[in-house]
Amino acid sequence: MKRDFASLTAQEALHVAIFIEERNAEIYHQFAELFAAFQDDESLEIAGTFWDMAAEERRHGTQLQQRYFDRYGTRPCAITEEDISDFIEVPQLKNGDIFAISRAKGGRSPREMALEVAIAAEQNATRYYARLVDLTQEQELRDVYREFVDFEGEHIDFLERKMAQARRAAGGPQHA
Repeated sequence: MKRDFASLTAQEALHVAIFIEERNAEIYHQFAELFAAFQDDESLEIAGTFWDMAAEERRHGTQLQQRYFDRYGTRPCAITEEDISDFIEVPQLKNGDIFAISRAKGGRSPREMALEVAIAAEQNATRYYARLVDLTQEQELRDVYREFVDFEGEHIDFLERKMAQARRAAGGPQHA
């Protein structure tokens, strides 16, 4: 039976968050491979953006694994993301988005459009975890959720810096 993320213990929530980071790294890697297959300059630039995001997700996954080890050592935790009913921080790239990004002319650059996919996922995750902070009574769990809000904030900051770089390169407005 699937559980709501909000019903997890602090150990379980941290364990699932590691899986979420690893899943997202794989999703971004797959997006990168998709665009790299087109082999044109813009598609390769988009692929590079998605590879950067995959690396950032892996870095955060490693940091969460270290926090898990620091708190819980090698104590096992059997729950995985598949046991959770909520969809948290899922980067989505629909077929129409793929063609819009790959054909983008003028306005936003393809790199900006790729970054927007990631920023939307991170913002949704931040809102989700912030809501859990407000709804949770247990202090240890609230602290874990606050850490997740901070982590997602770091992701957003990273992506917004990338967005500003993309806009500078394209000669557009500097703020995200």
